[in-house]
Amino acid sequence: MNERVLEISNLRIDYPTRAGIVRAVDDVSLTVYSGEVLGLVGESGCGKSTLGMAILRLLRPPGKIVGGKIIFDGQNLLELSEEEMRRLRGARISTVFQDPMTCLNPLQRISDHFLETIRTHGSQDKHEARRLAAQLIDRLGIRAERLDDYPHQFSGGMRQRVMIGLALALNADLIIADEPTTSLDVIVEAQFLDLLRDLQQQFKLTIILITHNIGVVAELADRVAVMYAGKLVELAEALPLFDTPLHPYTRGLLSSVPNISLTEDRLQIMSGSPPDLINPPPGCRFHPRCPRAMERCRVEEPLFKEVELGHWTACWLYEK
Repeated sequence: MNERVLEISNLRIDYPTRAGIVRAVDDVSLTVYSGEVLGLVGESGCGKSTLGMAILRLLRPPGKIVGGKIIFDGQNLLELSEEEMRRLRGARISTVFQDPMTCLNPLQRISDHFLETIRTHGSQDKHEARRLAAQLIDRLGIRAERLDDYPHQFSGGMRQRVMIGLALALNADLIIADEPTTSLDVIVEAQFLDLLRDLQQQFKLTIILITHNIGVVAELADRVAVMYAGKLVELAEALPLFDTPLHPYTRGLLSSVPNISLTEDRLQIMSGSPPDLINPPPGCRFHPRCPRAMERCRVEEPLFKEVELGHWTACWLYEK
């Protein structure tokens, strides 16, 4: 196994509201290794994006981290000052957000975005920074002479390539890609995935890929972590997880994905919806929707443990 890039231990994140406290991430522990793509999947509202923003310490108020550790390069990110975090963001930990049109400044040229990123964290002068930016976007399939265009002059796929270029500009140790294909049509999405796969292999990138799109994860991920209602319910290498999912929630997710080789007339539909995190159900949080729920599931929360070599889950079905 490669060296550890990131270690998250017992992370808890709360959002105080008038109705009560929403625990969006509840006691999550996760390790990310150098050179891997870790897919983080689950339905909307399960805590995936909140976890990604917590790594960068970019949670929107009133969200706050109330417990746990996030260890990066031997440092607990939760103990760093805001200035120390500012120096890490972009240089050591980069992100690709969901919608590039809202993340790129419409009043700045593409070159301005690159120059600001490169010169903020590096010692290059303006000409050297521009040369690096031109080389980078050329490798991403955008002509260097388009550096002085504005974001609205690019297609959605090209804007997403620019976002990837900004994330790669300083050779970051970790890239967090939060729903990077949400705003793309299926053809551009396929091109984007091919590009991301090539870049990952070429630059040996370490990526946390946050998405609800199981197909995207199947294309790119080395390992997959499944979240439900703020908790981690399954973790395994991609092939074993897709071939033999252990947790009923993971099985439900996979069976809900359209497949051209379906032999049945209908897709399977997972009944119900994720619980209210202000007042989650006792025991296993998935038990109200689980077709295999037992009495124990309703009263006692299962431990997250290794059931098979490298395959972890939180489910009473595998209690010996």
